[in-house]
Amino acid sequence: MEEQTLIQGLRARNRQVQEYLYEKYSRALFGVISRIIYDPDLAEEVFHDAFVKINQKIDRYDASKGRLYTWMANICRNAAIDKTRSKEFSKSSKTNTIDDYVYGMESESGTAAAVDGIGVRELMAELNEEQRFVMECIYFKGYTHTEVAENYDIPLGTVKSRVRSAINVLKKKADII
Repeated sequence: MEEQTLIQGLRARNRQVQEYLYEKYSRALFGVISRIIYDPDLAEEVFHDAFVKINQKIDRYDASKGRLYTWMANICRNAAIDKTRSKEFSKSSKTNTIDDYVYGMESESGTAAAVDGIGVRELMAELNEEQRFVMECIYFKGYTHTEVAENYDIPLGTVKSRVRSAINVLKKKADII
């Protein structure tokens, strides 16, 4: 189905077009959310809400600003970011430590022994909260400096300064020259 036909069908609230949209894009859009929210149940909830929002706000889509998929991906990404900023997520995340990210990555890559051997958890504990947050976003969640700045309303220079100071702390603690 061509993008213009898809958009017209969505604006007409055509059920078959909505089903086609779901079948064609759900995996990719869920992937956008899963990069930000690691809990599969919570990611699924956010995806459902975002998909409903896509259908409700299709009249706001402007083809001159970008492709349909890009618009939908931005809605999903923003919904996931909004969820991470919510009090509900914040409360549940307080019990999630760097271990969740480290062990999740280790199990996928088979580097559990190597990470334990270099003491990543202990080193990250040496950072202040702001430094640790930025380092987790960049090195464990895969954000760029710019994404951290935009998503969390931190000036880009501040993000870079926190990374630089965190690396200096880690170098001193790990006796790396």
